[in-house]
Amino acid sequence: MLQFNAETTRLLDLVYQGSDIIQRRRLSFDAVLPKPAETILDIGSGNGLLSAELARAVGPGGHIIGVDPSQDMRKAAIARCADFDWVEFLDGTAYDLPVATDSVDKAVSVQVFEYLDDLPRACREVARVLRPGGRLVVSDIHFDSWIWHTEDQPRMDRMIASWDDHFVERRVPAVLPPMLRDAGFEIEDIRPVTLNDHDLRPDGLARMMLTLMDNYARQNDLVPEADCTAWREEQEALAAEGRFFFSMTQFAVIARKSLSRDQPITPRGPSPTCPRCNSR
Repeated sequence: MLQFNAETTRLLDLVYQGSDIIQRRRLSFDAVLPKPAETILDIGSGNGLLSAELARAVGPGGHIIGVDPSQDMRKAAIARCADFDWVEFLDGTAYDLPVATDSVDKAVSVQVFEYLDDLPRACREVARVLRPGGRLVVSDIHFDSWIWHTEDQPRMDRMIASWDDHFVERRVPAVLPPMLRDAGFEIEDIRPVTLNDHDLRPDGLARMMLTLMDNYARQNDLVPEADCTAWREEQEALAAEGRFFFSMTQFAVIARKSLSRDQPITPRGPSPTCPRCNSR
């Protein structure tokens, strides 16, 4: 599991409001296409940044429901959305949503499905809570799109492999569509946004990944500390020399629940553990 100290938490708060994550949030927001008075479910709502933007879009006649298993994240989200009476945050996971059947117009989940070890079950659960014809947006990085320049490729490969250890599925945008179809959805579109950085910006995704990957590899003894230090120092040096390059692509999978009620929806069962990253 990822562990966050005060310094890392401050960095994440900065990056969440930086240009890269704004682009990622905008991709999801535009894909959801929120309208006045709609009820929208934010699965893995984190610190509430997307929930707040959706709340402004639906207005007081609408309803935003954020679901997150982290009490700390829910607390931050409640504070962020304090001015919106039509927003609530509930304890729950993508496997066991605390929402009535056929009760929401749209649902969105950003950077959550990569942590789920039973994607078909999550697809069935969100199909349960969406109204017929309801829209689902699942936004995740396809980690095979990841490019990070280095002059020591074996060391970079070790760092990336260690990061792969903290999630379940690195190819969510590619493997999810057939699972959604099996759960009663029609795929409407898959939209990309490429996030790139050639400066190692203080508020950029690359800066966040540099810190998180370094910490995770050290905390879990996945890469020798000397390699972690050398890897991070190399990236700082490349940036100082104007030779830094980082790129990865986020995809929003947009699906609509079938209007037909013939598709069986599996009842809720015991909820397995649903770990998730807090970098939202």
